Amino acid sequence: MSAWQFCPGCGDRLETSELGGLPRLVCRAACGFVHWDNPAPVLAALVEYDDRIVLARNKAWAAGAFGLVTGFLERGEHPAAGVAREVKEELGLDALAVTLIGVYPFARKHEVIIAYHVLARGEIRLNEELAEFRLIAPDRLKAWDFGTGLAVSDWLAGRGA
Repeated sequence: MSAWQFCPGCGDRLETSELGGLPRLVCRAACGFVHWDNPAPVLAALVEYDDRIVLARNKAWAAGAFGLVTGFLERGEHPAAGVAREVKEELGLDALAVTLIGVYPFARKHEVIIAYHVLARGEIRLNEELAEFRLIAPDRLKAWDFGTGLAVSDWLAGRGA
């Protein structure tokens, strides 16, 4: 459950009450605020560039830890447009084609991952969030068993790998 203690609308104390079959934080006052604590939608891009897959390492990650390009969906944004935006922002690449791979729960970070295969071109220019990248031949790509790795697994299975 969330660390929220007070209502952002009226400032009264929040208390736990069952709504929709789950415990929710609700305002004791009559303002009607409910903290639904829904997961955040995250976009993930399996970027194909020059017939290879781009894996990137975020500056906050341990050395040697690489993954897909990810970012949060913006308010009012279509997920396919959002993933193209993330690829442009983080790698400097233009999306030529964007195809949905699937949607995956990521309970550990309270997120829902919407993963796409993105065919991209241009010159890779990392933004300030990324430390480095690797280009991997698709036949050498290996999935991991959590988060965006589930999308990698599905994408590889769809290719017959």
